[in-house]
Amino acid sequence: MPRRLPAPSRLHLAALAALGALTALPAAAQTAPAEPTATLEAVKVTARKREETLQDVPVAVTALTAEQLDKLAIKDLGDLQGQVPNLTIYAARGSNTTITTFIRGVGQADPLWGVDPGVGIYFDDVYIARPQGALLDVYDVQRVEVLRGPQGTLYGKNTVGGAVKYVSKPLPQKTEGAVTLAMGSYGQVNAKGAVGAATDDGQFRFRLAGASLNRGGFGKNLTDGSPVSDQDTTSGRVSAGWFPTGSTFNAQVSVDRTVDASHMRGFQRLNVNAFDPAKTPATTGRFDIASGMPNANRTTSEGESLALNWGVSNDWSLKYILAHRASDTNTSIDFDGLPNKIADVRAEYHDSSQSHELQAIYEGDRSSGVVGLYYFDGKAGGTVRNNFFNLSFGTTNGTVFTKGQAIFGDWSWRLTKDFSVSTGLRYTKETKRAVVLNQTFANDSFSGTPLTTPANFDNSREVTNTSPRLSLEYKASKEIKLYTTASRGFKSGGYNIRANTLAFPSSGRPFEDEKLDSLEVGAKMVLDGGRLELNTALFHNKYKNVQLSVFTSYTTPAGQPGFFGDFTNAGKATLQGGEVEFLWVPASDWRISGHLAYLDAKYDEYIDRGVNVASQKKFTNTPRVQGGINIESTVALPVGLLRTRLGVTHRSKVYPTTDLSESLAQPAYTLVNAGLILEKDAKLSFFVQGANLTDKAYKTDGYNIAALGVLNAYYGAPRTFTVGGTYKF
Repeated sequence: MPRRLPAPSRLHLAALAALGALTALPAAAQTAPAEPTATLEAVKVTARKREETLQDVPVAVTALTAEQLDKLAIKDLGDLQGQVPNLTIYAARGSNTTITTFIRGVGQADPLWGVDPGVGIYFDDVYIARPQGALLDVYDVQRVEVLRGPQGTLYGKNTVGGAVKYVSKPLPQKTEGAVTLAMGSYGQVNAKGAVGAATDDGQFRFRLAGASLNRGGFGKNLTDGSPVSDQDTTSGRVSAGWFPTGSTFNAQVSVDRTVDASHMRGFQRLNVNAFDPAKTPATTGRFDIASGMPNANRTTSEGESLALNWGVSNDWSLKYILAHRASDTNTSIDFDGLPNKIADVRAEYHDSSQSHELQAIYEGDRSSGVVGLYYFDGKAGGTVRNNFFNLSFGTTNGTVFTKGQAIFGDWSWRLTKDFSVSTGLRYTKETKRAVVLNQTFANDSFSGTPLTTPANFDNSREVTNTSPRLSLEYKASKEIKLYTTASRGFKSGGYNIRANTLAFPSSGRPFEDEKLDSLEVGAKMVLDGGRLELNTALFHNKYKNVQLSVFTSYTTPAGQPGFFGDFTNAGKATLQGGEVEFLWVPASDWRISGHLAYLDAKYDEYIDRGVNVASQKKFTNTPRVQGGINIESTVALPVGLLRTRLGVTHRSKVYPTTDLSESLAQPAYTLVNAGLILEKDAKLSFFVQGANLTDKAYKTDGYNIAALGVLNAYYGAPRTFTVGGTYKF
């Protein structure tokens, strides 16, 4: 039987009282004002795998339309940070296209294959299983949805923190297209374009979209002068569909491919490496390194999908999605950032997956919902070649095979005009097999007879999970909708590919699944005569078996220093907080939007060598307070409409790594962005966008490995400017 969800905390009782007070306002206070000069357009989302308006769905979800993404200068999913409550999202340490994502304190910081994420990334309803290649570039997009809180019922495993959904533009019914050209700081030259067409009868439809994104480096490799933290990305999508005349059936296929050939990411060395004979001083720049490794990275990601849709009746429709995704990564990781071979790593990652999903969707007068089946078959593997001090040479080899099946349902009943009940349930069965062979060798050829074999095993585990959801919705008035939701999510466990069973015998054992039980209360309001949307949420989460990646230093039998990358479960934690999002159009020429979020994340149990050290531990990538505001105005000029934007985002102190190094911790900081868009007419526009206008230096990630003398910090982008234009036809 499912475990009972936690009882409401005082935080939730206070919230319910406050929400109840809203419904008790005098009639005069609820009376709509005079007809406003502007009202907000309803935004459609598919958070519950059926189309609903953003204000109707009882889920904490942020939806950014194509127009909003353009105004906010969102170039890739990493730019969503600062625009969504309790979201941390950025490029991982060594690559432009490997994603790190946390929502409400839950995520995955270590992108090693075989370790599952805590936030699911979806591209047109297809799950991207690995973080490599998942930092999607935003082009030809319909909208991006960010679902906060566990989504275990509808989206399954590895959405314990939430989900990010990238929805591309649909196939057109007539010829249309757009092209955007831009230039900017650090030699940036970008081109994005799309064109779509259909036959006269609309039966056959086609769309082609692509992007070429190029920028020089924020820094350089001082050893050979090559750029670091640059961008060299090419991406494309082809979609086609058949929509038979007079039929409720359609078939759509899509193929996408992205190649990123950017160089290494630069970082700041914060110390003098104890193993550097030259005792090179710590660097002062944020991006320059002096690596002796080949400055070459490459990530290729691609996917193919087939979607079949059939309107069986006025109430029922069927949808089937068949998809395949794959990625290959080759990357240099120079931990020391020096010409010397102190900690030089060359890594290769490969993954592929196939999925099937069948949905039956019902839209009736008094109820609606979806039931479905899901199947996933994935393979992820790779090889990492470690050269430490040019004395220790080892390989990490492994492949993880994952097979999962699930049956799910989510249903809503409108019991009265104002009161609804929604419930959902998902049953998942998963088998995970890990084949691991880790060896050490005599030299950097990594060949011949191995000196030792730290790990050699072929192990499997099978788990099942039941994730329920129950939601109560009450329309307190025409303007206010209240909801409360109890739900569960889980994140798959697995095996440590870096296992060293010689030094740490327990590292060959599996780490356990994460589970998170959540209780959330919220309100969705449309006030001020339709000019103000105000959405609030309070949540209380109980988090069990928190998966952590930990680097541990030790001494080898030969007396040399070594380090070991382990995965462990931290026990139990409580995460609770609140979020407010608003969008206000006080007049037709003004638009003000923003959010404020608070998160209190604490470990209740964290056992280290038999001792509970929970009071000494903190959550990573989890600021206590974050917020943002965007103020936009529109002015009519003789040459068109001039739209201006000023944006400010703030985040409190955050620890990016599990060792909680104060050297790598990022104190509270504020970023300022701004933009100008001149719309000459409906077809032609020009823009100027500025990001991080104060050139704030802020850390996003880092390495602290004492055994290798490594203490490095990775930084967010410096001040940049972009100018360009868009033509639509």
